[in-house]
Parts: sequence; structure tokens; C-alpha cells
Amino acid sequence: MATTTAERVMQSTPDYHALNAMLNLYDAQGRIQFDKDREAVAAFMNTHVQPNSVVFDSQDARLDWLVDEGYYDANVLARYSRAFVIALFADAHASGFQFQTFLGAWKYYTSYTLKTFDGKRYLEHFPDRVVMVALTLAQGDETLARQLTDEMLSGRFQPATPTFLNGGKQQRGELVSCFLLRIEDNMESIGRAVNSALQLSKRGGGVAFLLSNLREAGAPIKRIENQSSGVIPVMKMLEDAFSYANQLGARQGAGAVYLHAHHPDILRFLDTKRENADEKIRIKTLSLGVVIPDITFRLAKENAQMALFSPYDVERLYGKAFGDIAISDMYDTLVADDRVRKSWISARDLFQTLAEIQFESGYPYIMYEDTVNRANPIAGRVNMSNLCSEILQVNSASTYDENLDYADTGRDISCNLGSLNIAHTMDSPDFGRTVETAVRGLTAVSDMSHIRSVPSIEAGNAASHAIGLGQMNLHGYLAREGIAYGSEEGLDFTNFYFYTITWHALNTSMMLARERGQRFAGFEQSRYASGAFFDQYLDGDWQPKTEKVRALFARAGIPLPDRAMWRQLRDDVMRYGIYNQNLQAVPPTGSISYINHATSSIHPIVSKVEIRKEGKTGRVYYPAPFMTNDNLALYQDAYEIGPEKIIDTYAEATRHVDQGLSLTLFFPDTATTRDINKAQIYAWKKGIKTLYYIRLRQLALEGTEIEGCVSCAL
Repeated sequence: MATTTAERVMQSTPDYHALNAMLNLYDAQGRIQFDKDREAVAAFMNTHVQPNSVVFDSQDARLDWLVDEGYYDANVLARYSRAFVIALFADAHASGFQFQTFLGAWKYYTSYTLKTFDGKRYLEHFPDRVVMVALTLAQGDETLARQLTDEMLSGRFQPATPTFLNGGKQQRGELVSCFLLRIEDNMESIGRAVNSALQLSKRGGGVAFLLSNLREAGAPIKRIENQSSGVIPVMKMLEDAFSYANQLGARQGAGAVYLHAHHPDILRFLDTKRENADEKIRIKTLSLGVVIPDITFRLAKENAQMALFSPYDVERLYGKAFGDIAISDMYDTLVADDRVRKSWISARDLFQTLAEIQFESGYPYIMYEDTVNRANPIAGRVNMSNLCSEILQVNSASTYDENLDYADTGRDISCNLGSLNIAHTMDSPDFGRTVETAVRGLTAVSDMSHIRSVPSIEAGNAASHAIGLGQMNLHGYLAREGIAYGSEEGLDFTNFYFYTITWHALNTSMMLARERGQRFAGFEQSRYASGAFFDQYLDGDWQPKTEKVRALFARAGIPLPDRAMWRQLRDDVMRYGIYNQNLQAVPPTGSISYINHATSSIHPIVSKVEIRKEGKTGRVYYPAPFMTNDNLALYQDAYEIGPEKIIDTYAEATRHVDQGLSLTLFFPDTATTRDINKAQIYAWKKGIKTLYYIRLRQLALEGTEIEGCVSCAL
């Protein structure tokens, strides 16, 4: 029987998985075989992607068919002339885009590109996806559509997965998929929370809930003592809701819950993650976060007992939900108030328990409450974070009628994310325009998002227009420039990169407010309106400490904002306002980092060659960006670098980021709970806002790799 062209190609080309696996084996000279991964990309495209792609006679015919068959949203395309759309697709395909790694190509074609409804054939390549996302976000603005296309194809800007996956598709999910909601201390709010978990999880959302306001186990209900069951039954209901609403089995529902450290249920809350926890209380899939104020650290330092206060009594007597109280400020008052029921535990024992649970499970996340609120420029209190611990926004309570209708719609939070690739952004021909385009693109996602299934989310987004401009590839860029992660030059660059990003992000938001004649709700009460936010930039001499960093910005042609620029921006903001309540947040950047060939977030790498388990295919190997056989010394991994240098790096960025940064701490297999406690205290002292996961190196697992492999070389 005659063979097809595709079969002949496959027979003459090595298997792309085998080629990719050779990346993890040294050659005869003891060098990493980077060329084999590039060969894997070519083999994958030639033997799999091209033979399984639908080919059309013309772009015009392709668009007509995709609209007629219900793949593309006709409304997106109708905002532009067909000639412009055809030209934009042509320019995108002529850009010369190529995937830099096999994993990048694999991730894109398995997780992002548009496929036929049977899932067997590809209807898009990367430039097609980019153009449809750009057309969606630009909303008819041809100039912005071209700029977004350019920024994405160049790898400078990458929208988060929900936006990049869904933009322009007729059958799509939401463009945002991360949400934060309060729960108040009443049955109506709890019922609404479970419904919200179902509704948002069905749409592909990860949802975090604040539990701090709920009365503790044993608290009275309607003055009858010992009636409340506390927070754990609510956690179980939420976990069941996420498990049930799992997008037809395609994606497991994901949720997180945050509880204040001075809530009486705090130890029970933490016990739910113990490996030997009773099944009645054990929480398997829900993520846990703890909100810790400064007073807790002070009490631990003094080896004192810490009071846990009844949320029921606090709200009844002081007229505020427990999560809205600044416990550090109110601590002595609440301790002295005999009307407030309280129990006592050792502050040091709490931190020991935190470390033990983190040792076992990686949880809980930590939010340093007072650090967050000192830095928060917005009126109101931040009392929780999200599933990845980088979103830090103010919220407000809703109230409900008996039938669960909203009597008063409060403001809950949605996360709208996208990240700049630091290396490519530093290479941008126009740094300011790159940041402006990213902010405008993210703002479009906020403007287009209407989560009507949860009215408090819709209300919060409509009032705040909040976005989270993130960053990735810090370690890759530093290594490319011959700088060690966590070194003096590395810290200096991190500081001034985020310093410069902040000026351009705020300037863009000011321009949006001026163009639209609209500010975020509550601007007048913010530190932007008073000008106080800008004091930190108008005081002192903001110049890099190292010659190397000065040279990097000079070589790139990127002017560092000076005092006159900050003064002008302050005056403009006070006059026109800013459109976005929040502008920056640094997420962990998973899949989008691989597509962009970038190191995740501003973390160091976890391995020179990272091993990913990708579905049924088994292992896929990923080399660190810009790594060569000549600069391996600059690619120490996170476990080798250790927590202090990572914390130092994040501290430099944190001072400029109005929200948070996902910060994971990595420890060797020899680490103890004391090491974890020391890192937590060090992070607090350095002004870190949140901690995400705790990761311990598992050498036993890595030892199962082939002897002599790159990823095992320590």
C-alpha cells in the first residue's frame, strides 16, 4: 500500500519526544544538547502540527468558514474592515515567530489553540491566536490592535491563560478566572458563597473566600450558647462545591479560604491539612491561607500568649466584621474588654504549627496583614488574598434578603492578569509604549468582563477597573546579562525595573482617566488623590547603585523617571485621576512562561532542565531561557539560592507593586521547621506582603531520573 506524504515525513524524522528527552542527557563532551530540543520543535511542527492542521484557500475563506461554523465570534471581526483584518493576519504570519522550545510548542497546541469540535485538527497557529486576542481586546481600535499584536508576537506581553485561550472564540469561557469573595456571619451569606463557588467554578474560575468574619465553633446563635459549628463545615461545603462544579471533568474546581490568625478556630483550621487528620475534618483540595498581623510577631518575640477573639462578639460590640478590624491596633482594647470572649494560645506554638503544616502540605499561604495595608494606597482594608496570593484589593460586604436576593450589593474582587517578559521588554524599541499597550489591553479585559452570576463580583469590577500587570523572566534576563540572581546588581536591577514600570503604568492609567473622563470609584479618598503616594518617589535620590544597572538602562535607551517626571505625574494624577484602582500584581505565570520561553514570575529557576509531566505523554523537558553551556554558573536553582536571596529580590519589587507578588520559598531536603519559621520572620521584616507555597526539594524523586541526567546534577 502506498504511503502518504505525512507518513513518509514521519518515517524520515526522529520522534520529537525522543529528541526532547535528549535535552536531559549530556553529550559525549559533557555538554547539554540544546540543539536536540530545537530539532524536537521542528519535528513536532513537521510531523504532527502541519499534517493535522486544516488548510484554507485564503485567509478570507478561512474567516468566513470559522464564523459560519461557530468557531470565531463574528462580533469581534465586525468591528473592523475585512481588509484590515486580512492585513493584520498577513503581517502576523510574516513576523517570523517560532517557538523556542518543544514544551512551548507543545503547551500551545495542546492547551490554547483553536481545534475542530472533535479535537482532532488544528484551526489556528500561534499568530492566528495572537491576532484574535488583539482584535478582541482592541474593541475596534485598529492602532491598538496592531500594537497588541506586535507586543504579543515579540514576546514582550502575554495575556493570562483565560484571556489568551478565550479571546475571539464564539464558544468561550470568561476572560478572567480568579475571584475573591467575602463571607459574612449569617446563613444567607454562607448560602450565597456556596452558590458563588458553583457558578464561578462552572465557568472555570478559581475562587478564594474570606472566613474570618464567621463566628467560631461554640459561639451562640440567637443568644443560645454552644450552637455554632465554626468554619470547618463551611470549608467542607465549599470543597464539595468545587469538586462538583468541575467543568464536565475537564478541569478540577479550585478554591482557597483565608482565616485570620486571631480567630478562635485557627488551630482547627490548620489541622484540616495534617496528613493524619480525621476524615471528618480533613480538607484535601481546598487551599488554605492565614492572615497574620504584626501583633502576632511581637507576641511570638516576647514568647507571650496570644488572644483569639470571638468574631461574633467583636462585630456585635464594635459594629464591624472581624475581617475589617485592624487587630494590631485594637489588640489591647479587645484584650481589656471583658465583654469579648477570648481564648489563649502560645504565639510561638502557632508559628511552630504553621511550619509543621507547611512542611507536610506546602500550605497555608500567608498574608502579612499590616504590611499589606500600610502599602495599600486605596481607602478601605485588605483582609484576604486569592488562590495564588498576589491579588490584594479592598472589598465590602453585601447584605441579603431572606430569599437570598441582594439587599445591598457590596464589592468583591476579580483578577485580571497579564505579564510582561522582562528580557524582551528591556529590548523593546519603545519601553513606555510596551507598558502602555499592556495596561490598555488589560483594561479592556476589565471593561469587557461582566460576571452577572455573582453580582458582587460584577459591582466590584465595574467600580474599580482593577488590573494586575505582572512580570516574568527575571532570572533569564539577569543570566543573559551576566548577573547572578540575588546579587547586588540583581537586586539593583529589580528595584529600578519595577520603579520604571510603575511610572509608566500610572501614567497610562492617568491618560485613560483623562480620555474617558472617569476615575475608579473611591479615587478621591485614595493616596493618589492627595498626592501622598508620590512622596516616596519625590524624596531621596532614585539612581541605580551599580554601574552595571545604569549601563543596562542606558544601552536599552530607557530613561529612568526623574523627580521632575514624578512631580508632573503627581500633578496630572491629582487633576485627572487614574482609571484603574489597582495596576500591578505578579502571578506565578505557569503555562504562559513556557510559551514565551521565560522563567516563571520573578522566581529563580527550579532546575536547569525542568521536568514536566504532561498528560498521557509522560515527561517533557524544558531548558532555562538564555542558558548555554558557557553560562551554567548563573543558573543556580531556587533550592541552591535559598530563601533569603529570593525574599531580598521580591522585597525590591514589592516596594513598587500596589498589590502582591506570588512568592514561593524553596528549601533543601535537610530543612527543619525552624528554617521555615526563620524565613517567615525574615520575609515579614523585609516588607514582603504574602507567601505562596513552601517547597522542599525531594531528592528521592529526582533520583529516579536516568543516571547522568541534567536535571539531577546538583
